[in-house]
Amino acid sequence: MLTQTTSSMRPSSSDTTMPRPEALVSRAAIQYPLEDQLPDTGQTVEVAPGVFWLRMGLPFALNHINLWMLRDHLPHPTQPGKVQEGWTLIDCGIDNPATREAWLQLESHALQGLPVLRVLVTHMHPDHMGLAHWLCERWQAPLWISTSEYQSALLACSGLYNFASQSTTAFYASHGWQQAKDPAALAKFSMGLYSSMVPKVPAAYVRLMAGASLRIGDRTWRCLGGYGHSPEHMALHDTESRLLISGDMLLPSISTNISVPAREPDGNPLAWFLASLDEMADLPDATLVLPSHGRPFTGAATRVAQLKTHHAERLAELLQACAQTEHCAHELLLLIFKRPLDGHQTTFAMGEAVAHLNLLWLDGKLQRRLDDEGVYRFKTAQS
Repeated sequence: MLTQTTSSMRPSSSDTTMPRPEALVSRAAIQYPLEDQLPDTGQTVEVAPGVFWLRMGLPFALNHINLWMLRDHLPHPTQPGKVQEGWTLIDCGIDNPATREAWLQLESHALQGLPVLRVLVTHMHPDHMGLAHWLCERWQAPLWISTSEYQSALLACSGLYNFASQSTTAFYASHGWQQAKDPAALAKFSMGLYSSMVPKVPAAYVRLMAGASLRIGDRTWRCLGGYGHSPEHMALHDTESRLLISGDMLLPSISTNISVPAREPDGNPLAWFLASLDEMADLPDATLVLPSHGRPFTGAATRVAQLKTHHAERLAELLQACAQTEHCAHELLLLIFKRPLDGHQTTFAMGEAVAHLNLLWLDGKLQRRLDDEGVYRFKTAQS
């Protein structure tokens, strides 16, 4: 998979130092105005005029994804001067029989006899990208996505991004996970299943870019670039109607996975993620946030403050733990996650642990050394 973004597009580590909880002031409590309206599979809930909420199942612990249908109209492709009415779909679900059947149910009634005009994907993760190829082919609709996400999806779908590869297992072993030295044992928890959930990527795309404006129907959305969770995530903000399609960047009750990948071992994704949240920190309290997981909510500034506080607390705990004794990432998992982890969960937890340690190391708060066994160990930097 490609590196996250070019240095000119993402915040540097110096842009986001460790946040201080006392500086994070919430403005309004998080509310769930649509709490009693949960769409069944194959059904929709209208959350704003022309904006519909869908919900698809996932075969993971995180058992659902929210998708969105927006009424749209574009110049007719074959009849100059005429407008074609239809839909823009935002995110797709994974490619499996249940998700295809859910889309077919929606096609029979929710689309109101109108075509899909374009398919927009916030980022390349399987639950968002999986069925893009099928929907684009079925409707002869273009894919809209950022360049880094598109290219990363191509690479992952090709099988070149193999979680049990030698470079990946070596990366985890270098942070103290001894099981990672055995690729066969690690493979059963593999993220190399990407191609089974995203078997194909559309052959072409339209580029989304941070800061660009996108007209969908009668609404104008601004693209908000997000870094750290994925290479170049795009959220959409309708300022006038106070709507934010936040993807995975802002979730109401869980913390987005922020991991250092083996292909960018000295990356600083947590710093990039925290800096990305700043663009959502000043949203009006009444903004309705439409997340990819969980329920639509208001109180974006409060949620941003909660997330920053959460990570600040983890960073402070790591600094304290490393004050007297050197530790590797694997030794610190229970400190960060405070519960036993199975092998699959450990793959994500290791990436998150390294992300927190790398932020502190790159900020000069921790020192890092490679011990005689080839394991990175961290200790509080001497002043």
